[in-house]
Amino acid sequence: MQKFITLAQIDEAADEIRRRISTEPGVGMILGSGLNGLADSVQNPVFIPYTDLPHFPVSTVIGHVGRFVVGELEGKPVIVMQGRIHYYEGYSMGEVTLPVRVMHRLGVHSLVVTNAAGGVNADFAPGDVMLITDQLNLMGMSGLNPLMGPNLEEIGPRFPDMSQPYDRDYCALARAVAKENGLTLREGVYAGLSGPSFESPADLRFLRLAGADAVGMSTVPEVIVARHGGMRALGLSGISNKANLDGSTVTTHEEVIEAGRVITPKIESIVRGVLRGM
Repeated sequence: MQKFITLAQIDEAADEIRRRISTEPGVGMILGSGLNGLADSVQNPVFIPYTDLPHFPVSTVIGHVGRFVVGELEGKPVIVMQGRIHYYEGYSMGEVTLPVRVMHRLGVHSLVVTNAAGGVNADFAPGDVMLITDQLNLMGMSGLNPLMGPNLEEIGPRFPDMSQPYDRDYCALARAVAKENGLTLREGVYAGLSGPSFESPADLRFLRLAGADAVGMSTVPEVIVARHGGMRALGLSGISNKANLDGSTVTTHEEVIEAGRVITPKIESIVRGVLRGM
């Protein structure tokens, strides 16, 4: 059953965070599976567990700590989600995207989303980082769009444009930073599925034919809600496993977490460079 989040509920959670911090964060970050280490680099951190916030969902997945970290990174005031909320955990799309709504009400103008993703593109290998240039909203196409229900007119329009979900200037900045650091940066389309089961070989062949380069169980709803509120978005996928197109291998969550150890330093270098250039 869909649960719609009201503006009053969003503001109650935002007010509780505001009460605990002394700065206004301009950049929000969402860290995916195995990528929580980036939050450890935040300076002068204030830790706010999701359990302390009214109306807030709680992350239940291994590898997701479940708290906000508010502080500074590369001299920029940031609010970092150390662990995200997924639809497959049993939450509504409104609850899944509540953190993005709260960040928007706190004054966040730019959102950096990271995730662990399966590589659909045959040229991608585990350990690669992919710049998300577009997204395939398969969850939304099946009726799970986070903007369904009463529109929050104070935040954005009923029918927001999604022709540029990922900010082109930020993408160009990420490319330049990767080149400067000698990092290979893949690029492509991220397909968002509901999960929690990993994709079958037929699913993956379908996604490849549809133009997807990587697939995961997050990110797309968050970016839709961010764009609805006028926030600029940058997306990075850590390729944690190669697409199992013929059913010859088994994909596990442990594999995803382990790949994050290799991917995190690369993503951290790119994110830090982008922050410096913002």
